[in-house]
Amino acid sequence: MLEWLVQLPVLLVTAGLVFVPGVLALWFVGLRGLPLLASAPIFTVAATAVIALLLGEVGVGWGPLPWAAAIAALILLAALVGRWAVGRLDEGARSPVRWLLPAAIGVGVAMSTWRVVAYVQDPSGVSQTNDAVFHMNAVRYILETDNASSLHVNSVIGGRGFYPAAWHAVVSMIVLLTGAEITTAANMLTLVIAAMIWPLGIAWLTRAVTTSSTVAAYAAVLSGALQTFPLLMFQWGVLFPNALSTAMIPAAVALVITVPRWIGATRPVAHVVRIALLILVAVSAILLAQPAAILPWMAISAGWVTFQIFVRRAEWGATRVVGALVVLWAVVGGVWLYLAQGTSGSHWAPFRGKLEVFLDVLFNGQVLIPFAFGISILMLIGLVVAARVATLRWFVFAWAGISALYLLVAAVGAPMVRVGLLGAWYADPYRIAALAPIVVIPIAAIGADAVTRAVAARMRRPTEPMSTLVGLAASVVFMIVLITVRPVAMPAVTQGTYDRESRYVAAADAYLNPDERELLESLDELVPADARVIGNPSTGSGFGYFLSGIDVYPRTWAAPRTPDWNILAVGLRDAATDPAVCSALMAYGNPQYVVDFGAGEDGPGRYIMPGMTDFAGQPGFELVNSVGDDASLWRITACAQ
Repeated sequence: MLEWLVQLPVLLVTAGLVFVPGVLALWFVGLRGLPLLASAPIFTVAATAVIALLLGEVGVGWGPLPWAAAIAALILLAALVGRWAVGRLDEGARSPVRWLLPAAIGVGVAMSTWRVVAYVQDPSGVSQTNDAVFHMNAVRYILETDNASSLHVNSVIGGRGFYPAAWHAVVSMIVLLTGAEITTAANMLTLVIAAMIWPLGIAWLTRAVTTSSTVAAYAAVLSGALQTFPLLMFQWGVLFPNALSTAMIPAAVALVITVPRWIGATRPVAHVVRIALLILVAVSAILLAQPAAILPWMAISAGWVTFQIFVRRAEWGATRVVGALVVLWAVVGGVWLYLAQGTSGSHWAPFRGKLEVFLDVLFNGQVLIPFAFGISILMLIGLVVAARVATLRWFVFAWAGISALYLLVAAVGAPMVRVGLLGAWYADPYRIAALAPIVVIPIAAIGADAVTRAVAARMRRPTEPMSTLVGLAASVVFMIVLITVRPVAMPAVTQGTYDRESRYVAAADAYLNPDERELLESLDELVPADARVIGNPSTGSGFGYFLSGIDVYPRTWAAPRTPDWNILAVGLRDAATDPAVCSALMAYGNPQYVVDFGAGEDGPGRYIMPGMTDFAGQPGFELVNSVGDDASLWRITACAQ
C-alpha cells in the first residue's frame, strides 16, 4: 500500500486531468452536482482525442501546452453555448438526507479502489497479457513522435488507418504532466476509470432511471460488486480502451434519458443545439475510446426513446409512431451492422450450453465467474419491482437485451450471429460480459431499496431516513465481506481454468518476468540508439520498445505471418550455416541483435519458436549481456557485411 501512497500525486494529477476540464465546460453548459461530475470525463476524453486528431492533422506536436490551449478554447466555446442557450438540468431527485448520496459515492469509490489496488498490487506493474504489449508500446510511440492522433497511433506496428486512441492520448498526457513511468500512468488511469468514472456514472444512470437519490446511493455502494466490470477488463486482454469506453456508457445513457428534465431554457433552438452538442460529445468520447461501446449505448438509449414514443402514442397517432420506430431502429441496426462488418470478424467459438448460459445470466456468472448470488438475488427482486412500475419497465427490456447478447456469444455458433451481430466485439465473451453491470447494478439497487422498504414496513420503523441508513449500512457490510472473501481469479473460457494469481504479478514464470524486464530496460545502454532488436514476442520481448525506447521487433504480441519470419522462428540460431536466415533477416531491416527469453509457449496468442533460443555455442552469435538464467541479449555476427 505504501507504494500506492507514494504515487498519490500522480493519481491526483490523473483525476484532475480527467475531471477538471469537463467540470468547467459542462458547468457553463448547465450541468450541476452528480450529472456534472459523472459526465465530466466524457467531455475530457472526447476533447483530448479530438484535439490529438486536429494537432496531428495540422502538424503541431502533442504536448501539455497545445492540449491546454485547445481545452481552454473548448471551455470558452462551452461558456458561449451555455450563455446562449440558458437553462440547466434539474432531475428533480431529492434525498431525505442531503449527504447520503455523496457518502455512498465515497464508499463506492473506496470499495472499487480497494479491489483494483488489491489485484494490480504494484503501481508500476505491467499487465502480463498480450494486448498490453501493443498498448504500452503505443504510448511510448506517442511520446517519441509527439503525435497522439487516432490516425497515427497504429503505425507503431506498421499499420495504417484509424485506431481508437483516446486512452493512449490520456495516458501519454499523464506521463508528460507528471514524468511518471508509462506503467504507473496507465495504472493510475485504471484507478480513475474503475473507482471514479464508473461509480459516478452508474449512480447517475440509476438516479436518471428511477428519479431516486436513495436508489442511486445503493447503486454507488454496489458499483464494484461484480467482477465482470470494471475488474474483468483489467484482467482480460488487457482491454484498457474497452474499460474506458464501457465506464462512460452509464453517464452517456443518462445524458439521453434526462433530456426532458432541463428547465429554464427560453430559446428552443439554442436548447436543441446544446442537447445535440452534449450527445455529440458523448458519441465522440465512446467512438474514440472503443467504437463497439456505441452499440449498447445506442440500443439502451433507443429503448428509452421507444418507451417515450409509446407513452405519446395517443397524441402522435399510429402512423407517426410506427414511422418513428422504424427510423429509430433502422439507424441502430445500420450502425450495428456497419461496426460488426468493420472488424476482423469472430475470433471466439461458443463455450456454454443453453441452460448453463441462462443460469450464468440469472446469477451473474458470465465467462465461468463463480455465481454472484447476493447481487443476483437483489437483481431478481429489482426486476420484479421494475416490471411492475410503468416508468421503469423499459429498463427491464434493456437488461433483457444486454443479457441476450451474452446468451448469443456464449451459446450460439451460427456465423450470421457471431459475425453479423457480435463482430464489433470479435465475438469475445469477455467484452460482452463486461456490459452486464451497466444494467444489473441499477436493477440490483432497485431491489436493495425494495427490500429495505419491505423490512422497514414489517418492523414499523418510523422514519424513511433511518431505514435507508440501515439498508445502506447493510450494503456496505455486504461489499466489505464480498471484497474480502470472494476470489477474483481470472477465468479462461477456452481452457476452463483460472489464473492462480494476478496477471500484474511478475513471477519467475510470468510472460515478462523480472529478469526479462531488467534486461529490456537496459537495452538503451547495451545497443546503439538506432539498432533493431528482434525476439519471439510470445516470450514478452515485445515489451522492449516501451521499456527502453529501442526498436525491439515485433512491437506487438503477434509474430508476422510471413515466410521470412517462419524461417527465423525455426532456424535463426542456424544463421551461420543456413544462407536463407540472413536473407530473411534482410526483410526485417537486417537486425543485429536478438533477445533470448526461451522458446515461448503454446497457448492463445502465444507461439513456440525454437530457432530464437539457445544461442550459446552457436557460431555467428556473440553474448552481449544476460540477467539470471533465462534472459540474454546476443549480437548477430553471422550476417555481418
